Amino acid sequence: MDHSISPAQKWGTMAIASVGGLVISIDLTALHLAIPRLVTDLRPSATQILWIADGYAFALAGLLITMGWLGDHIGRKRLFLIGVGAFAAASTLTAYAPNAELLIAGRVLLGGAGATFMPSALGLIRNVFRTHHERAMAVGMFSGVSALGVGLGPLVGGALLDHFWWGSVFLCNVPVMLAMLVAGVVLLPESRDPGSRTLDFPSVVLSAAGVVGCIYSIKEMAANGIEVTRSLVGIAGLVLLVVFIRRQPRLADPLIDFRLFRIRAYSGSIVINMIAMFSIIAQSLVFAQYWQFVLGWSPWQAGLAGLPSAVGGMIGGAALSPLLTNLLGRARAIAVGLVIGAGAFGASAVLLHQHPNYLLVFPAIMFTGVGVSVTLAITSDTILATVPKTQAGAASATSETASQLGAALGIALLGSVVNAVYRSEISVPSGITGDLAARVGGSLAEAVEAAADLPADLARQAVAAARSAFVDALHINLYCTVALALAAAVTALVTLSSVPKIISDGGEDQEAQAATDVLPQHS
Repeated sequence: MDHSISPAQKWGTMAIASVGGLVISIDLTALHLAIPRLVTDLRPSATQILWIADGYAFALAGLLITMGWLGDHIGRKRLFLIGVGAFAAASTLTAYAPNAELLIAGRVLLGGAGATFMPSALGLIRNVFRTHHERAMAVGMFSGVSALGVGLGPLVGGALLDHFWWGSVFLCNVPVMLAMLVAGVVLLPESRDPGSRTLDFPSVVLSAAGVVGCIYSIKEMAANGIEVTRSLVGIAGLVLLVVFIRRQPRLADPLIDFRLFRIRAYSGSIVINMIAMFSIIAQSLVFAQYWQFVLGWSPWQAGLAGLPSAVGGMIGGAALSPLLTNLLGRARAIAVGLVIGAGAFGASAVLLHQHPNYLLVFPAIMFTGVGVSVTLAITSDTILATVPKTQAGAASATSETASQLGAALGIALLGSVVNAVYRSEISVPSGITGDLAARVGGSLAEAVEAAADLPADLARQAVAAARSAFVDALHINLYCTVALALAAAVTALVTLSSVPKIISDGGEDQEAQAATDVLPQHS
């Protein structure tokens, strides 16, 4: 890479990559507030609602590994710009989907486009910010902006849905992507791995099919129970992943160099990232339903309710994470972030009911964003700092894959927990029978819609019973999240205890240097 990076290129790269991360994060959550409109317009089933939310993250997870390798080898700028253009096109197609099936397909295309440019974003940042302090600051800002997007998603979605149809949450991506495309052509410096450029297509198929097969099986069994076909799909996915893992060491140019996982800081950070994303993304979907269906708020009000999490995410990622790292070291700083998040989720479980005082809920919502963003900022910097620059794209892709797997599994498993508890707790009024009873007992969204077809008295009873059952399910979901966050805190203390506060480029600390010595170096 050219060593003469101008300030305009450096900060232009930071801005463009951060906007890309912001859009990806917004798209993970903006659709959640559109669920009521989708239920009315497209009439998806409860399972289809989860697939609409999950398809985007599943496609991201399935393709990130391949796209991370591709960016390192054909050029991170080139692939980033291709992905940005594809994202604009897919957003347009998704906005006008006429039914639930095509909306799911559109979400998958969006995820594939996002996977094309996301690994290159962090790879570009890693290659223009070269000192420890610059890199930590840049990664903290990127993580903070991404966390801001998770919280802004409902707000942006709510603002659009108050004035436009549900497709507007996708169509608004188009002008942003086009602006990024023009700015990227002018400002982004090119960087790549100068080594071999042979893409192993069997590895591409094995990684994508294995990831998607495993997640599909877990999601379907969590939502609908264990069944032979679902089990076989999961087993097939696991077999494909095992074959993929065993194949990589035999390749001259693997999609993933698994020797990276010998770096304890790298592997531990990936696991922690996955758990953190598992927790926060699942709660975004559940909270969106709570604000609208239980409290009866408009999409805009629901978006405002989640804004404190976005503000907390920006504070935690950009400001608090470097401070905590300097004061406590990486392991303890991550653990503190996770404990903050666990406490905030626990407080939310106590404070959220059918008639909450939002002034009391506000701090809890904000500190969920603070805790998770502190964690993600420090682990992301640790991952990038402990691998050679030439593998920045592949390393960040592996990290992003784990994060997106965590997000998808969080929606699938914790969303399924909500559905299961709801169905076990709901008491359908005796005067409601047949298809209407099945809809009331299926999910809160279906119950609210079914109420429109019931006499006024039965409608009030059905909605009251559905709201009560959903709040019970919400509480169980939050307590599960508390347990996950505390488990991740323990993982951080165990796996990252020997990692120093400062990991300088070039592996000046012993662990990074020892790991780098066993990795292939390209001239």
